[in-house]
Amino acid sequence: METTLNPTELEILANRFRALSDPTRLQILMAICNQERSVQDICDRTGLHQGNVSKHLRLMKDAGVVACRRESVWRFYRVIDTELLSLCSSNRKSQNNS
Repeated sequence: METTLNPTELEILANRFRALSDPTRLQILMAICNQERSVQDICDRTGLHQGNVSKHLRLMKDAGVVACRRESVWRFYRVIDTELLSLCSSNRKSQNNS
């Protein structure tokens, strides 16, 4: 079966692939895959610097992969791309079966 995507759908798909194309972004995604976390918590879990994490989170937010909510001075991020969430859970299952 052949599937044809229109230019808008192709751009959305390309943005998603760009959001996933960097190992640092994948590391951040794994940190927030199952739970909303603050930027500081993401930094603590990944060992990455705050500026670097914030830059990658902004890119993923613009691509529609994550969402942010603000509480006082803190920003909390969560994965909103449901297909990525299923990838997270299947990744966890394959790690547990290894």
